Amino acid sequence: MADIFIIHGGKPLQGEIAIRGSKNATLPIFAASMLNRGSTRLENAAMIQDVFKLGEILNAWGAKTQINSHTITINAGACASVFSNTQADALVRKLRGSVLCIGAMLARFGEIRIPLPGGDTIGARPLDALFDGLRALGACIEQNKDVLDICAPQGLHAAKIVLKETSVTATEALMMASAGAEGTTIIKLAATEPHVQDLGAFLQKLGVRIEGLGTSTIIIHGIDASAIRMDVTHAIISDSDEAVNIAVLCAATRSEVQISNINPDFIDAGILQLQLMGANIEFGDTWTRVHKPADIYRAAKIQCGLYPKLMSDQVPPFALLATQAQGVSMIQEWMYEGRLGYVNEIIKMGANAIIMDPHRALIVGPTVLRGAELKSLDIRAGITMIIAGLVAQGETTILDAHIIDRGFEQIEQRLQQIGADIVRKQV
Repeated sequence: MADIFIIHGGKPLQGEIAIRGSKNATLPIFAASMLNRGSTRLENAAMIQDVFKLGEILNAWGAKTQINSHTITINAGACASVFSNTQADALVRKLRGSVLCIGAMLARFGEIRIPLPGGDTIGARPLDALFDGLRALGACIEQNKDVLDICAPQGLHAAKIVLKETSVTATEALMMASAGAEGTTIIKLAATEPHVQDLGAFLQKLGVRIEGLGTSTIIIHGIDASAIRMDVTHAIISDSDEAVNIAVLCAATRSEVQISNINPDFIDAGILQLQLMGANIEFGDTWTRVHKPADIYRAAKIQCGLYPKLMSDQVPPFALLATQAQGVSMIQEWMYEGRLGYVNEIIKMGANAIIMDPHRALIVGPTVLRGAELKSLDIRAGITMIIAGLVAQGETTILDAHIIDRGFEQIEQRLQQIGADIVRKQV
Protein backbone atom coordinates (compact mmCIF):
# COMPACT_ATOMS: atom_id res chain seq x y z
CA MET A 1 0.00 0.00 0.00
CA ALA A 2 1.19 3.52 -0.80
CA ASP A 3 -0.22 6.93 0.07
CA ILE A 4 -1.16 9.47 -2.59
CA PHE A 5 -2.67 12.94 -2.48
CA ILE A 6 -5.74 13.86 -4.53
CA ILE A 7 -6.19 17.62 -5.06
CA HIS A 8 -8.94 19.65 -6.69
CA GLY A 9 -7.47 23.06 -7.31
CA GLY A 10 -8.26 26.43 -8.78
CA LYS A 11 -9.58 28.22 -5.72
CA PRO A 12 -8.02 30.67 -3.23
CA LEU A 13 -7.46 29.73 0.40
CA GLN A 14 -8.22 31.69 3.55
CA GLY A 15 -7.38 31.57 7.25
CA GLU A 16 -4.28 30.95 9.33
CA ILE A 17 -1.59 28.29 9.22
CA ALA A 18 1.15 27.82 11.82
CA ILE A 19 4.70 26.88 10.88
CA ARG A 20 6.05 23.84 12.73
CA GLY A 21 9.46 23.22 14.24
CA SER A 22 12.44 23.17 11.91
CA LYS A 23 13.24 19.81 10.31
CA ASN A 24 16.78 20.93 9.61
CA ALA A 25 17.31 22.01 13.22
CA THR A 26 15.57 19.05 14.87
CA LEU A 27 17.73 16.42 13.16
CA PRO A 28 21.20 17.76 14.11
CA ILE A 29 20.14 18.73 17.63
CA PHE A 30 18.56 15.29 18.10
CA ALA A 31 21.89 13.79 17.01
CA ALA A 32 23.84 16.16 19.27
CA SER A 33 21.82 15.00 22.27
CA MET A 34 23.98 11.87 22.18
CA LEU A 35 26.77 13.99 23.68
CA ASN A 36 24.74 14.27 26.88
CA ARG A 37 24.66 11.47 29.44
CA GLY A 38 21.90 13.33 31.24
CA SER A 39 18.33 13.97 30.13
CA THR A 40 17.60 16.10 27.04
CA ARG A 41 14.19 17.55 26.25
CA LEU A 42 13.55 19.11 22.84
CA GLU A 43 10.40 21.20 22.44
CA ASN A 44 8.75 22.44 19.23
CA ALA A 45 10.40 19.51 17.46
CA ALA A 46 9.41 18.55 13.92
CA MET A 47 7.09 15.54 13.95
CA ILE A 48 8.12 14.09 10.60
CA GLN A 49 9.26 10.72 9.29
CA ASP A 50 12.98 11.60 9.25
CA VAL A 51 12.85 12.49 12.94
CA PHE A 52 11.02 9.26 13.79
CA LYS A 53 13.63 7.26 11.85
CA LEU A 54 16.49 8.98 13.66
CA GLY A 55 14.82 8.13 16.96
CA GLU A 56 14.70 4.47 15.94
CA ILE A 57 18.39 4.56 15.02
CA LEU A 58 19.40 6.10 18.34
CA ASN A 59 17.28 3.55 20.22
CA ALA A 60 18.98 0.74 18.30
CA TRP A 61 22.29 2.16 19.51
CA GLY A 62 21.16 2.04 23.15
CA ALA A 63 19.55 5.42 23.75
CA LYS A 64 16.09 5.79 25.23
CA THR A 65 14.06 8.27 23.19
CA GLN A 66 10.40 9.20 23.34
CA ILE A 67 8.69 11.33 20.71
CA ASN A 68 5.27 12.75 21.43
CA SER A 69 3.33 15.92 20.60
CA HIS A 70 6.26 17.98 19.30
CA THR A 71 8.44 17.01 22.27
CA ILE A 72 11.38 14.63 22.22
CA THR A 73 12.99 13.30 25.38
CA ILE A 74 16.35 11.55 25.15
CA ASN A 75 18.41 9.70 27.68
CA ALA A 76 21.64 8.53 26.08
CA GLY A 77 23.41 7.60 29.29
CA ALA A 78 23.33 3.87 28.54
CA CYS A 79 24.81 4.21 25.03
CA ALA A 80 28.13 2.55 24.35
CA SER A 81 30.40 2.70 21.31
CA VAL A 82 28.36 2.49 18.13
CA PHE A 83 28.96 -0.44 15.82
CA SER A 84 26.85 -1.72 12.97
CA ASN A 85 23.79 -3.78 13.76
CA THR A 86 21.16 -5.01 11.37
CA GLN A 87 18.30 -2.93 12.77
CA ALA A 88 20.18 0.36 12.80
CA ASP A 89 21.99 -0.22 9.51
CA ALA A 90 18.79 -0.64 7.52
CA LEU A 91 17.50 2.69 8.84
CA VAL A 92 20.80 4.53 8.37
CA ARG A 93 20.89 3.53 4.71
CA LYS A 94 17.54 5.29 4.21
CA LEU A 95 18.27 8.49 6.15
CA ARG A 96 21.00 10.86 5.06
CA GLY A 97 20.53 12.83 8.28
CA SER A 98 22.06 9.94 10.19
CA VAL A 99 25.50 11.16 9.05
CA LEU A 100 25.11 13.92 11.64
CA CYS A 101 25.56 11.29 14.36
CA ILE A 102 29.18 10.81 13.36
CA GLY A 103 30.36 14.02 15.01
CA ALA A 104 28.57 13.47 18.32
CA MET A 105 29.45 9.79 18.67
CA LEU A 106 33.09 10.35 17.72
CA ALA A 107 33.38 13.14 20.29
CA ARG A 108 31.85 11.01 23.03
CA PHE A 109 33.26 7.55 22.32
CA GLY A 110 36.19 8.13 19.98
CA GLU A 111 34.85 5.69 17.39
CA ILE A 112 31.84 4.84 15.26
CA ARG A 113 31.00 2.28 12.57
CA ILE A 114 28.15 3.31 10.34
CA PRO A 115 26.90 2.50 6.82
CA LEU A 116 26.94 5.24 4.22
CA PRO A 117 23.64 7.08 4.70
CA GLY A 118 20.84 7.40 2.14
CA GLY A 119 18.30 10.15 1.44
CA ASP A 120 16.71 12.10 -1.42
CA THR A 121 18.03 11.62 -4.94
CA ILE A 122 18.70 15.26 -5.81
CA GLY A 123 22.31 15.02 -6.92
CA ALA A 124 25.74 14.16 -5.64
CA ARG A 125 26.36 15.26 -2.07
CA PRO A 126 29.88 14.04 -1.27
CA LEU A 127 31.08 13.88 2.31
CA ASP A 128 34.65 14.94 1.48
CA ALA A 129 34.42 18.22 3.38
CA LEU A 130 33.29 16.39 6.51
CA PHE A 131 35.93 13.67 6.23
CA ASP A 132 38.72 16.20 5.66
CA GLY A 133 37.59 18.08 8.77
CA LEU A 134 37.45 14.93 10.88
CA ARG A 135 40.95 13.96 9.79
CA ALA A 136 42.18 17.41 10.81
CA LEU A 137 40.72 16.72 14.28
CA GLY A 138 42.68 13.46 14.52
CA ALA A 139 40.22 10.90 13.16
CA CYS A 140 41.11 7.95 10.97
CA ILE A 141 38.53 6.94 8.35
CA GLU A 142 38.31 3.65 6.51
CA GLN A 143 35.60 2.57 4.09
CA ASN A 144 34.87 -1.10 3.49
CA LYS A 145 32.33 -1.26 0.67
CA ASP A 146 29.48 0.88 2.05
CA VAL A 147 30.48 0.82 5.74
CA LEU A 148 32.53 3.57 7.40
CA ASP A 149 34.91 2.85 10.27
CA ILE A 150 35.90 6.09 11.99
CA CYS A 151 38.03 6.33 15.10
CA ALA A 152 40.33 8.74 16.91
CA PRO A 153 42.92 6.44 18.54
CA GLN A 154 44.74 9.34 20.22
CA GLY A 155 41.56 11.29 20.94
CA LEU A 156 40.30 14.34 19.08
CA HIS A 157 42.38 17.49 19.16
CA ALA A 158 41.69 21.07 18.15
CA ALA A 159 42.47 22.21 14.61
CA LYS A 160 41.96 24.97 12.10
CA ILE A 161 39.55 23.63 9.49
CA VAL A 162 38.90 25.36 6.18
CA LEU A 163 35.95 23.67 4.49
CA LYS A 164 36.41 22.94 0.79
CA GLU A 165 32.73 23.81 0.38
CA THR A 166 30.27 25.59 2.65
CA SER A 167 28.40 22.45 3.64
CA VAL A 168 25.67 22.50 6.29
CA THR A 169 26.12 18.81 7.06
CA ALA A 170 29.90 19.12 7.39
CA THR A 171 29.62 22.25 9.53
CA GLU A 172 27.14 20.68 11.92
CA ALA A 173 28.90 17.34 12.29
CA LEU A 174 32.25 19.09 12.80
CA MET A 175 30.73 21.41 15.41
CA MET A 176 29.68 18.33 17.39
CA ALA A 177 33.05 16.63 16.96
CA SER A 178 34.90 19.83 17.91
CA ALA A 179 32.82 20.09 21.07
CA GLY A 180 34.77 17.07 22.32
CA ALA A 181 38.17 18.01 20.88
CA GLU A 182 40.73 19.30 23.33
CA GLY A 183 41.60 22.95 22.69
CA THR A 184 40.12 25.61 20.41
CA THR A 185 38.92 24.64 16.94
CA ILE A 186 38.30 27.16 14.18
CA ILE A 187 35.95 26.24 11.32
CA LYS A 188 36.25 28.62 8.35
CA LEU A 189 33.83 28.86 5.41
CA ALA A 190 31.26 27.43 7.82
CA ALA A 191 27.55 27.35 7.02
CA THR A 192 25.53 30.16 8.62
CA GLU A 193 21.92 28.95 8.27
CA PRO A 194 19.40 29.42 11.09
CA HIS A 195 19.46 25.69 11.92
CA VAL A 196 23.25 25.77 12.23
CA GLN A 197 22.88 28.64 14.68
CA ASP A 198 20.25 26.69 16.62
CA LEU A 199 22.57 23.69 16.91
CA GLY A 200 25.22 26.04 18.30
CA ALA A 201 22.75 27.38 20.85
CA PHE A 202 22.04 23.81 21.99
CA LEU A 203 25.73 22.94 22.29
CA GLN A 204 26.20 26.05 24.42
CA LYS A 205 23.57 24.70 26.80
CA LEU A 206 25.74 21.59 27.15
CA GLY A 207 28.59 23.79 28.33
CA VAL A 208 30.48 24.23 25.06
CA ARG A 209 31.76 27.77 24.47
CA ILE A 210 31.16 28.85 20.87
CA GLU A 211 31.88 32.12 19.08
CA GLY A 212 30.87 33.30 15.62
CA LEU A 213 27.49 31.61 15.19
CA GLY A 214 25.77 33.08 12.13
CA THR A 215 29.12 33.94 10.53
CA SER A 216 31.41 31.96 8.25
CA THR A 217 34.02 31.52 11.01
CA ILE A 218 32.97 29.46 14.02
CA ILE A 219 35.27 29.08 17.03
CA ILE A 220 34.63 26.15 19.37
CA HIS A 221 36.36 25.64 22.71
CA GLY A 222 36.27 21.89 23.26
CA ILE A 223 35.45 20.14 26.51
CA ASP A 224 35.56 16.56 27.76
CA ALA A 225 32.47 15.28 25.97
CA SER A 226 32.49 12.02 27.91
CA ALA A 227 31.80 14.01 31.09
CA ILE A 228 28.74 15.94 29.86
CA ARG A 229 25.89 14.98 32.15
CA MET A 230 23.13 17.50 32.69
CA ASP A 231 19.39 17.98 32.28
CA VAL A 232 18.79 20.28 29.30
CA THR A 233 15.65 21.71 27.68
CA HIS A 234 15.82 23.37 24.30
CA ALA A 235 13.07 24.81 22.07
CA ILE A 236 13.67 24.20 18.36
CA ILE A 237 13.31 27.21 16.06
CA SER A 238 10.45 27.33 13.57
CA ASP A 239 11.09 26.04 10.08
CA SER A 240 12.19 28.90 7.81
CA ASP A 241 12.11 26.69 4.70
CA GLU A 242 8.53 25.65 5.42
CA ALA A 243 7.61 29.29 6.06
CA VAL A 244 8.88 30.36 2.64
CA ASN A 245 7.34 27.32 0.91
CA ILE A 246 3.93 28.03 2.46
CA ALA A 247 4.16 31.75 1.65
CA VAL A 248 4.78 30.89 -2.01
CA LEU A 249 1.84 28.45 -1.89
CA CYS A 250 -0.45 31.22 -0.64
CA ALA A 251 0.82 33.68 -3.25
CA ALA A 252 0.47 31.21 -6.13
CA THR A 253 -3.13 30.41 -5.17
CA ARG A 254 -3.93 34.15 -4.76
CA SER A 255 -5.02 33.55 -1.20
CA GLU A 256 -5.61 35.57 1.98
CA VAL A 257 -3.67 33.66 4.63
CA GLN A 258 -1.78 34.55 7.80
CA ILE A 259 1.31 32.45 8.46
CA SER A 260 2.18 32.33 12.16
CA ASN A 261 5.04 31.06 14.36
CA ILE A 262 7.83 32.42 12.17
CA ASN A 263 11.02 34.40 12.67
CA PRO A 264 10.92 37.07 9.92
CA ASP A 265 14.67 37.63 10.22
CA PHE A 266 15.27 34.09 8.94
CA ILE A 267 13.11 34.44 5.80
CA ASP A 268 14.18 37.85 4.50
CA ALA A 269 15.40 36.48 1.15
CA GLY A 270 12.20 34.52 0.55
CA ILE A 271 9.99 37.52 1.34
CA LEU A 272 12.14 39.74 -0.90
CA GLN A 273 11.84 37.27 -3.81
CA LEU A 274 8.07 37.19 -3.39
CA GLN A 275 7.91 40.98 -3.33
CA LEU A 276 10.09 41.24 -6.45
CA MET A 277 7.56 39.04 -8.23
CA GLY A 278 4.65 41.23 -7.12
CA ALA A 279 3.32 39.37 -4.07
CA ASN A 280 1.30 41.42 -1.60
CA ILE A 281 2.84 40.70 1.81
CA GLU A 282 2.94 42.24 5.25
CA PHE A 283 4.63 40.89 8.36
CA GLY A 284 5.01 41.37 12.09
CA ASP A 285 7.26 40.01 14.83
CA THR A 286 6.07 36.38 14.59
CA TRP A 287 3.80 36.32 11.53
CA THR A 288 3.50 37.20 7.87
CA ARG A 289 0.28 37.73 5.94
CA VAL A 290 -0.13 37.00 2.23
CA HIS A 291 -2.84 38.97 0.46
CA LYS A 292 -4.29 38.66 -3.01
CA PRO A 293 -1.99 40.43 -5.47
CA ALA A 294 -3.04 43.77 -6.87
CA ASP A 295 -1.81 42.81 -10.35
CA ILE A 296 -0.35 39.90 -12.32
CA TYR A 297 2.90 38.44 -10.98
CA ARG A 298 6.19 39.45 -12.58
CA ALA A 299 8.83 37.10 -13.97
CA ALA A 300 12.16 37.04 -12.16
CA LYS A 301 15.56 35.42 -11.84
CA ILE A 302 15.24 32.93 -9.01
CA GLN A 303 18.65 31.89 -7.75
CA CYS A 304 19.66 30.09 -4.58
CA GLY A 305 22.85 30.86 -2.71
CA LEU A 306 24.48 30.70 0.69
CA TYR A 307 22.41 32.00 3.59
CA PRO A 308 21.22 34.73 4.03
CA LYS A 309 20.42 34.41 0.32
CA LEU A 310 17.48 32.33 -0.89
CA MET A 311 18.27 28.74 0.02
CA SER A 312 18.09 25.68 -2.21
CA ASP A 313 15.18 24.16 -0.25
CA GLN A 314 13.19 27.37 -0.82
CA VAL A 315 13.57 27.61 -4.61
CA PRO A 316 11.37 24.83 -6.13
CA PRO A 317 7.97 26.36 -5.22
CA PHE A 318 9.02 29.62 -6.90
CA ALA A 319 9.10 27.73 -10.21
CA LEU A 320 5.39 27.16 -9.81
CA LEU A 321 4.80 30.83 -9.02
CA ALA A 322 6.78 31.64 -12.17
CA THR A 323 4.18 29.77 -14.26
CA GLN A 324 1.68 32.39 -13.08
CA ALA A 325 3.98 35.36 -13.75
CA GLN A 326 4.22 37.54 -16.85
CA GLY A 327 7.42 36.99 -18.81
CA VAL A 328 10.44 34.69 -18.74
CA SER A 329 11.77 33.49 -15.38
CA MET A 330 15.05 31.69 -14.85
CA ILE A 331 15.58 29.13 -12.10
CA GLN A 332 19.23 28.69 -11.17
CA GLU A 333 19.99 25.81 -8.80
CA TRP A 334 23.75 25.94 -8.29
CA MET A 335 23.98 23.34 -5.53
CA TYR A 336 22.27 20.13 -6.69
CA GLU A 337 22.52 18.95 -10.29
CA GLY A 338 19.58 16.55 -9.90
CA ARG A 339 17.01 18.83 -8.33
CA LEU A 340 15.29 20.35 -11.38
CA GLY A 341 13.27 17.21 -12.14
CA TYR A 342 10.18 18.93 -10.76
CA VAL A 343 10.16 21.14 -13.88
CA ASN A 344 9.34 18.09 -16.03
CA GLU A 345 6.44 17.35 -13.69
CA ILE A 346 4.83 20.78 -14.08
CA ILE A 347 5.33 20.56 -17.84
CA LYS A 348 2.82 17.68 -17.69
CA MET A 349 0.29 20.24 -16.42
CA GLY A 350 0.87 22.64 -19.31
CA ALA A 351 3.73 24.75 -17.97
CA ASN A 352 5.78 26.42 -20.69
CA ALA A 353 9.19 25.44 -19.34
CA ILE A 354 12.47 23.84 -20.32
CA ILE A 355 15.45 22.48 -18.39
CA MET A 356 18.47 24.11 -20.03
CA ASP A 357 21.15 22.13 -18.18
CA PRO A 358 21.48 20.36 -14.80
CA HIS A 359 21.45 23.69 -12.95
CA ARG A 360 19.17 26.01 -14.94
CA ALA A 361 15.59 26.10 -16.19
CA LEU A 362 13.47 28.68 -18.05
CA ILE A 363 9.77 29.18 -17.36
CA VAL A 364 7.51 31.38 -19.50
CA GLY A 365 4.23 32.61 -18.07
CA PRO A 366 1.50 33.06 -17.36
CA THR A 367 0.02 29.69 -18.26
CA VAL A 368 -3.11 27.84 -17.25
CA LEU A 369 -2.21 24.61 -15.46
CA ARG A 370 -4.42 21.53 -15.64
CA GLY A 371 -4.54 18.58 -13.28
CA ALA A 372 -2.26 15.62 -13.92
CA GLU A 373 -0.59 12.67 -12.21
CA LEU A 374 2.66 13.89 -10.67
CA LYS A 375 5.60 12.36 -8.82
CA SER A 376 7.12 13.52 -5.52
CA LEU A 377 10.77 13.37 -6.51
CA ASP A 378 12.06 14.77 -3.21
CA ILE A 379 10.68 16.71 -0.25
CA ARG A 380 10.73 20.18 -1.84
CA ALA A 381 9.63 18.91 -5.24
CA GLY A 382 6.75 17.28 -3.37
CA ILE A 383 5.49 20.52 -1.83
CA THR A 384 5.85 22.12 -5.26
CA MET A 385 3.57 19.44 -6.68
CA ILE A 386 1.01 20.21 -3.96
CA ILE A 387 1.15 23.90 -4.89
CA ALA A 388 0.76 22.96 -8.55
CA GLY A 389 -2.32 20.89 -7.74
CA LEU A 390 -3.86 23.73 -5.75
CA VAL A 391 -3.28 26.18 -8.63
CA ALA A 392 -4.34 23.88 -11.46
CA GLN A 393 -7.82 23.38 -12.84
CA GLY A 394 -9.26 19.91 -12.32
CA GLU A 395 -7.92 16.95 -10.39
CA THR A 396 -4.26 16.31 -9.58
CA THR A 397 -2.85 13.07 -8.20
CA ILE A 398 0.49 13.20 -6.37
CA LEU A 399 2.29 9.89 -5.97
CA ASP A 400 4.65 8.92 -3.16
CA ALA A 401 3.11 11.10 -0.47
CA HIS A 402 5.49 9.52 2.05
CA ILE A 403 8.34 11.55 0.56
CA ILE A 404 6.52 14.79 1.40
CA ASP A 405 5.82 13.43 4.90
CA ARG A 406 9.58 13.34 5.47
CA GLY A 407 9.65 17.14 5.54
CA PHE A 408 6.12 18.38 6.23
CA GLU A 409 4.03 17.39 9.20
CA GLN A 410 0.38 16.52 8.46
CA ILE A 411 0.50 18.82 5.46
CA GLU A 412 -2.88 17.83 4.02
CA GLN A 413 -4.68 18.36 7.34
CA ARG A 414 -3.14 21.77 7.85
CA LEU A 415 -4.00 22.85 4.30
CA GLN A 416 -7.55 21.57 4.69
CA GLN A 417 -7.96 23.97 7.60
CA ILE A 418 -7.42 26.93 5.25
CA GLY A 419 -9.79 25.56 2.62
CA ALA A 420 -7.64 23.35 0.40
CA ASP A 421 -9.39 20.46 -1.33
CA ILE A 422 -6.71 17.84 -0.67
CA VAL A 423 -7.16 14.32 0.64
CA ARG A 424 -4.83 11.40 1.32
CA LYS A 425 -5.67 8.00 -0.08
CA GLN A 426 -4.02 4.59 0.03
CA VAL A 427 -3.61 2.67 -3.19
